[in-house]
Amino acid sequence: MTEPSGPLQGIRVLDLTTILFGPYGAQTLGDWGADIIKVESLTGDGWRYSGQFRNRGMSGQFMAANRNKRSLALDLKHADGKAVLRRLIPTVDVLITNVRPAALARLGFSYEDCRKLNPRLVYAAATGFGQDGPWAARPAFDEVVQAASGFASAMGTDDKPAFVPSLVGDKLCGLSLTAAVVAALFRRERVGEGQLVEVPMLETVAAFNSIEMLGGHAFMPSIGPAGYKRMQERRPVRTKDGWITMLPYSGDNWCTFFETVGHPECIEEFSVRDPVLRASNIDKIYDRMSEIALSRTTAEWEELLLRIDVPHAAFAKMTEVAEQPHLQAVGMFVDLDHPTEGRIRQARPSARFSESPAGIRRLPPRLGEHTREVLREAGYSDAQIASLVDSKAVGAS
Repeated sequence: MTEPSGPLQGIRVLDLTTILFGPYGAQTLGDWGADIIKVESLTGDGWRYSGQFRNRGMSGQFMAANRNKRSLALDLKHADGKAVLRRLIPTVDVLITNVRPAALARLGFSYEDCRKLNPRLVYAAATGFGQDGPWAARPAFDEVVQAASGFASAMGTDDKPAFVPSLVGDKLCGLSLTAAVVAALFRRERVGEGQLVEVPMLETVAAFNSIEMLGGHAFMPSIGPAGYKRMQERRPVRTKDGWITMLPYSGDNWCTFFETVGHPECIEEFSVRDPVLRASNIDKIYDRMSEIALSRTTAEWEELLLRIDVPHAAFAKMTEVAEQPHLQAVGMFVDLDHPTEGRIRQARPSARFSESPAGIRRLPPRLGEHTREVLREAGYSDAQIASLVDSKAVGAS
């Protein structure tokens, strides 16, 4: 793959995370240039076995969240496995973990334990719930957090909540984790010391959801219902031959839209010039737009809406998203040749840096693929590595 680049080049990270929240955050650090050592159990991250795969342990879902990493298979219940991790901690800048804090403390790798080995360490705990709350010891998964944060209620209703059919909590928390780690590294460069960073899923998703969904409850006492009416009413609209979304965004834009499509009566009927009255009528507006949309094909709508500067998009099928015109033009999806998994497709890093490009430098690793390499860097001899493999303190592919 390509030579190391990215703004985090030279930063070294121990990634003790599994499934999606932690791995996605760590992968983003890797995309941005950090050297990520993924520490896995001898059976591997459970996400390796989720979804479809050509070879067991290398699912497409796993590979989408674990590129730009090296895999070190390590048994942290084995005394020699613990010794390997203790030797590595002083050599890194960041340790990320989503092992429950109490369990990691029992293994001897709490923040206090690790800080003694490396005072400059940024120790990032990706937790389900804040460790100062009553749910601190509970396990958390995306569905649990969508339910407890009010997210599912916002997506459906209070009477009939609905999950977003995406692991949105894991992914947005992964990005929050990335940002928190970078912020802690920035502070360390100023003051010379590391710190404990905690990113709890429930709190992160609750804050994320609250921005528009508190509604009238953003005031004390409340001045109206919770929720955001437009979010409940917005919907795809059917055209003559497909689907489109279109959203005039200002009073003038709405007026231009209704005049152009031959329905100027809607301007006064729905009070579209006034943002407050327009918002109160949004359900009626969307009903009318659904009727109007059937008068043209998707291509005809795209041409018209582009001409009058109304935000819009045709719907891309999941099977065709790589061919979505803009994404195709910017090379958002890349096809790569993996040495064991064949041709694979991934979304490239979305953030772009003019002087230190992000990129895919390492393909997703097989379990224990880099065990020997990482141990040699830590000063182990080939004979010592062989002994560790034989004793099952480490695993190597």
